[in-house]
Amino acid sequence: QVQLVESGGGLAQPGGSLRLSCAASGFNFDIAAMRWYRQAPGKERELVAVITSVGGSTNYADSVKGRFTISRDNAKKTVYLQMNSLKLEDTAVYFCSAQLTYQRYWGQGTQVTVSS
Repeated sequence: QVQLVESGGGLAQPGGSLRLSCAASGFNFDIAAMRWYRQAPGKERELVAVITSVGGSTNYADSVKGRFTISRDNAKKTVYLQMNSLKLEDTAVYFCSAQLTYQRYWGQGTQVTVSS
């Protein structure tokens, strides 16, 4: 059974930090490209960050470049999103996603709220 379980969301102040985790099971994590998406109320889901399966190359949305860092630990089958210098507009539900050749899997999401 495929599972992606996000954790680490919560409430943070502007300028603060949070670290999201996404624990994977039920598929070959090593060969999956992993992505973090987010969806704010009333907005479409947007891609935040990507990390490839081989080499661990990363790419980021312009809105989070320099503030967010995606990483992965294949031994733990976990992908992370370190979020620093949080802004009010980072408030959203954050989802992780696994992309294999013919399948894509999604987690259930974790709420991140940035508020003073």
